[in-house]
Amino acid sequence: MRAFYSDHFVLPLPEGHKFPMAKYSRLRERILADGIISPDDLHEAPPAPIADLRLVHTAEYVDAVVTGTVPAEIQRRIGFPWSPQMVERSRRSVGATIAASYAALDEGVAANLAGGTHHAFADRGEGFCVFNDVAVAARVLQQQQLARRIAIVDLDVHQGNGTAAIFGGDASVLTFSMHGDKNFPFRKEVSDRDVALADGTGDDEYLSLLQSHLPDLLNRHQPDFVFYLAGADPFEGDRLGRLKMTIDGLRRRDEIVMNACTKGRLPVAISMSGGYADDINAIVTIHANTIRVAGTLCRNTFVS
Repeated sequence: MRAFYSDHFVLPLPEGHKFPMAKYSRLRERILADGIISPDDLHEAPPAPIADLRLVHTAEYVDAVVTGTVPAEIQRRIGFPWSPQMVERSRRSVGATIAASYAALDEGVAANLAGGTHHAFADRGEGFCVFNDVAVAARVLQQQQLARRIAIVDLDVHQGNGTAAIFGGDASVLTFSMHGDKNFPFRKEVSDRDVALADGTGDDEYLSLLQSHLPDLLNRHQPDFVFYLAGADPFEGDRLGRLKMTIDGLRRRDEIVMNACTKGRLPVAISMSGGYADDINAIVTIHANTIRVAGTLCRNTFVS
């Protein structure tokens, strides 16, 4: 199983900024130390070509990000100050998901060790998201006729509002989101299937809902390819999550998703998405479990 990283492009953040950037490098270290990924299967992410970004984002917005002329209000909504490093990191985060998509077509599953920037709309970013990596990768696959029908399974605790808006009315892309009902974004978009969760939702209810929705959705949509946003922020210790999922419950969540995909021999590209616990080790463990589950099921299903 191949994985792609961009964590060595460090963003200059203001003192006291709460986004846990360290989780990305720690995740890369963990999966190597635990033997989940071999060094030969770990690759630096390439930057996404500007033309690929424009398959989803408006030319005006892409040019504004690249040149540092993003309006102050949009930059505030993104949450990161503009810098050349921000542009490079954002392009490579998208490039990692595109690369993971190609690898998944060859091997069954692959991962971006960051990504899941689902709050980015066609004409703006918000919520720590500059470009929408999954949306761009989906359009690249379709443009190159590598996939016709795509499913996006978004299990970050926050609704993928940008993704839902980008693919609204497009029957070729299924958007499925399970998210906190009262959590950010407070103005939700409409996905093809939204499952809104009450504060305090725990393992049993969450997993039951996922099992009741996901296999049926995949069966109805009949996708050629799946993108999985495996957020760590439904975790009970997350500062922004408001749910009560345990680390073991999130591992079982990953098993449900991967079993549903491997049952249909559907290639899957995984993005890590959110995770904001004060205990970075917990975030890293949740993300590492996702990679472990995916790699194990992939070897059992696609490798003979």
